[in-house]
Amino acid sequence: MASKFRVAAWLVVGAVTGVMATLQVQALARNTVSPLPLEELQQFAAVYGLIKADYFEPVEGNKLIENAINGMVNNLDPHSEYLDKKAYKEFKESTSGKFVGVGIEITAEDGLVKVVSPIEGSPAARAGIHAGDLITRIDDTAVKGLTLNEAVKLMRGKPGTKVTLTVLRKAENRVLTFNVTRELIQVQSVKGRMIAPGYGWVRITQFQSDTLPSFVAKIDAFYKQDPNLKGVVLDLRNDPGGLLEGAVGVASVFLPSDAVVVSTRGQMPEANASYRNTPSDYLNQPGDNPLDTLPAAVKKVRLVVLVNGGSASASEIVTGALQDYKRAVVMGTLSFGKGSVQTVLPLGPDTALKLTTARYYTPNGQSIQGRGITPNYVVDPLPSGDPYAALRMREIDYKNQIGTGNQAADSKQVEDEVSKQEAARRLLEAELQQNPNKLPKLPEYGSKDDWQLTQALNYLEGKPVVVAKQAAAKAKPAPTAAAAPKAPASGTSKAK
Repeated sequence: MASKFRVAAWLVVGAVTGVMATLQVQALARNTVSPLPLEELQQFAAVYGLIKADYFEPVEGNKLIENAINGMVNNLDPHSEYLDKKAYKEFKESTSGKFVGVGIEITAEDGLVKVVSPIEGSPAARAGIHAGDLITRIDDTAVKGLTLNEAVKLMRGKPGTKVTLTVLRKAENRVLTFNVTRELIQVQSVKGRMIAPGYGWVRITQFQSDTLPSFVAKIDAFYKQDPNLKGVVLDLRNDPGGLLEGAVGVASVFLPSDAVVVSTRGQMPEANASYRNTPSDYLNQPGDNPLDTLPAAVKKVRLVVLVNGGSASASEIVTGALQDYKRAVVMGTLSFGKGSVQTVLPLGPDTALKLTTARYYTPNGQSIQGRGITPNYVVDPLPSGDPYAALRMREIDYKNQIGTGNQAADSKQVEDEVSKQEAARRLLEAELQQNPNKLPKLPEYGSKDDWQLTQALNYLEGKPVVVAKQAAAKAKPAPTAAAAPKAPASGTSKAK
């Protein structure tokens, strides 16, 4: 008999050493499946038997089966995955934002493990590991040839134990070694402060189980500090995803009641759903609604959302909804473009299948998969531009990403964009060989040197916004702020 269960779907940029959960959906366990392909299964059984009988040394049968499952699932798309006992346990723990590890988000690159970003305040961040570092060894084990899961397992351990990470830092053209002490990491998903009289900045590093109440508490604190709050900057830069409830709840803070925040479409009937600004869609369990404490003025306060190439999945859900309703102006650079839903389907008490089951769509019906969200104001991280742009990986760079569903358009888009990105990456890497110190260090988010935040505040205060030179050259005259303006060709824009 079919049973209904609550599962988590991951919308992450890559694997994480113990964290980064995301989209949660309703799934229905179905006992009706397509007929099994008997001829192919007979071939599989033949290969299994030959390996068991003729391989040079005995191989455990369960290892062969798990390897076969991994190969079958991993070749579907970049985000589907078989979760063995340990991986499944870590996955279930991760939605709380607590885990034991070194605190880095990783992805695969050229057979090595690339650091997408160290988690703020983590042992890896304190040790000096940077985004873009390529991990070549974990203790005495070479990373070349390991899967992301295998690399994660090596970096996990008990609190207080040490792990040695050897990294290649392309930006400096040298190899570095870091001795990192594992610890229990509590990821603080929400932080913020008043950045000017009447203006608040709130940053979400990932959407987890406590994000919504923490976010509401921060907005409440802004209004207590200044009841006439004039504007808010919602900072989602490098936010790789999170729980659907958290994303829907955060968007609901600013949207009208019952507004559609995101919809999903897939093969299963239950994968076709809309999520709205209603408590049943953003609360983990029945109870008091945290949004009830917010003043009515929050529905009209001026709002800027900051995004970049590291803003993925759940953060794109929030951004897409606020942009579609023209409730916020989006500023920064093109987002990651992760628009697929992964549902975790238990295979038993200890293992599960994380399977891509749907694409998600903004309220206007737009798929973000492989495309990302284009800001209303394209603003680089530095006044001189984005020196790391060519090195950043996006969803479209995955060879087996699932596309938007419009395959004719996808083929040309993927071919053109990946080709341009590869050419730019090769050119920059060649330049780094000649000058390892070519790339400057980017400012800390929320600091006085944060250029994108400065431009967001300029917009809210009605001052000129300095946009990227490339965007300024292409832009047309801007409409009013209520219509989500784009920057004019002068390179600056005046908020209306």
